[in-house]
Amino acid sequence: MAKIKRIITTLLRLLVLGAALSATIVIVTSRDSAEVLNLSFDAKYTNARAFVYFAITNAIASGYSFIALFLSFSTPLWRLVFLLDVFMTLLLTSSISAALAIADVGKKGNSHAGWLPVCGQVPKFCDHVTGALIAGFSAAVLYLVLLLYSIHAVLNPKP
Repeated sequence: MAKIKRIITTLLRLLVLGAALSATIVIVTSRDSAEVLNLSFDAKYTNARAFVYFAITNAIASGYSFIALFLSFSTPLWRLVFLLDVFMTLLLTSSISAALAIADVGKKGNSHAGWLPVCGQVPKFCDHVTGALIAGFSAAVLYLVLLLYSIHAVLNPKP
């Protein structure tokens, strides 16, 4: 039974690693330019702090997931890994929330503040951001599943 728990946990960590790394790569490579009223502008993830936060948190989650793959289940460090899993789940959830808020403003604008939607002018950028948000949301959900499975494994230590 312990071997099955280890396999499931490792598989979930690999899935999280893939999703978080994909989100990081896609958001970092998102870039487009447009010309509006003879003014050109570049749309890139560094223009919005929420996208930078999203990229950094997914990069941290990727690195942590990679390191956690090599930690033994029988060491006292495993309790620290569990606490860090909780932290990563919360961190990814907050970053996806912030990035989704900015992406919504970019897609729909905000008539009350006078902000116009920009996705019509820079569709390649918006498509990249959408892909990154999907991968980031997948990473957050997978971390939640990993966390719930870890809680279940700790509460039911039957061999």
